[in-house]
Amino acid sequence: MKVEGWLFLGCAIFFGVADILYWDFAHDPTGGTALALAVALAFLTGFYVLFTGRRLPRRPEDDSRGEIEQSTGELGFFSPHSWWPLFLGMSAAMIALGMVFGWWLVVLGVACIMLSAVGLVFEYYRGQFSH
Repeated sequence: MKVEGWLFLGCAIFFGVADILYWDFAHDPTGGTALALAVALAFLTGFYVLFTGRRLPRRPEDDSRGEIEQSTGELGFFSPHSWWPLFLGMSAAMIALGMVFGWWLVVLGVACIMLSAVGLVFEYYRGQFSH
């Protein structure tokens, strides 16, 4: 996970340099703030990946002499027919539209996104899919 961590930290350095140049030449507080937040996000992600990467066992992708066969096997469970991501997306769109048309729609969107998140998390704990 070293490559991913250093990639994010490199992005943070690039965004930092771009932020300094943008702030100096544009004198626009909105863009400078957005770039500063991008620096913080990239740094936070890179630090997290490097920090947790030291605690995890070495992956086959990190081995420079690794073979393709080392990565075979089950990678995880991915739901093949879930409708909940669609509902989450529509709820997020409702929140975005609520910021344009009225705060009552934001409240409704937050309630919908909470229900959709609960539905997504507990999708396989009921009915024919229960464990």
